[in-house]
Amino acid sequence: MSINSIFQFLVPKDKKFFPLFEQASSNLVLLAETLHEAVNAPKAEREDYFRKIEELEATIEEITHKTHLELSRNFITPFDREDIHSLIKAIDNVADYMHGAASRMRLYQVEKITKSIRKLTEINLEACQLINIGIKELKDMKDHKAIKDTCKKINKLESKADSVFDKAVADIFENETDVKNIIKYKEVLSALESASDKCKSVSNVMEQISVKHS
Repeated sequence: MSINSIFQFLVPKDKKFFPLFEQASSNLVLLAETLHEAVNAPKAEREDYFRKIEELEATIEEITHKTHLELSRNFITPFDREDIHSLIKAIDNVADYMHGAASRMRLYQVEKITKSIRKLTEINLEACQLINIGIKELKDMKDHKAIKDTCKKINKLESKADSVFDKAVADIFENETDVKNIIKYKEVLSALESASDKCKSVSNVMEQISVKHS
């Protein structure tokens, strides 16, 4: 048992880091919801969603910054310092890639949203909702099986996203003749698939923390 772990028995319940984790994961869910709504909206209505996504990504970035500041100010932490850094950074990375997908749709003026894009945003939304659940489970640190099960669900979604991505890219090269469109769709799909990879990274960090404290 680390010195930091021993101190957890002697100090009050964490009031700094988990509120920040919960803020980050809640905003991550909102970002994923907004992106999913954006790809299901007519092109003329997407701009409002894209602006909201920008704001939410900036909010998560600010929460990440606050977390790093708290790390520099506090000697006692709820779990290992490197795990705190890894967890908030992993959440921030998910937000970055979902924002990246929205930015590409906006910049390239993607007219038609494919079923694959909608499916990937749906998968990412579900994964982000599970991350939010996992953070709450991690806060209590009582039911390690529940944390493991949540992480397992996120990992399955990442595998599902890989399959959707591979099929979508194959379809683009088979059916799309406009090189510009091939590039546009490939860029958007890649950003969404990368977001699902980063969701798995969050899952890996959460499970690692749980195992250390089981």
